[in-house]
Amino acid sequence: MADDTPISYEALRPGTRVVSAHGAELGTVAHVLADDHLDFFDGIVLHTPHGIRFVGRDSIDAITAAKVTTTIADDDAAHLPKPDGEPIYEVEALQATGTSLTARLARLFGREHWTRTE
Repeated sequence: MADDTPISYEALRPGTRVVSAHGAELGTVAHVLADDHLDFFDGIVLHTPHGIRFVGRDSIDAITAAKVTTTIADDDAAHLPKPDGEPIYEVEALQATGTSLTARLARLFGREHWTRTE
């Protein structure tokens, strides 16, 4: 598949570049906001130099394997809103590796270490 071939939001991978309407890089995809049961795409959350920001589906022009192109002007990129809603927690897969006391206790009790994504 060519990098400029359109893909579904369901195939969008974290770390994909997000660019403005003029091609300036805004950041990278953190995750997609969607409801799979309703087949509803709300937008994407991205990592930017200004922190985590939200781009709604109405501001997304194209999604390809290489990048997400938005309709956002370069001047408006710094004013993207922060996502609102419930916090997201992720399990660190390599938390119980190593020789530290925390890693040993995690292996002993089988307890996951949840980290909050900002």
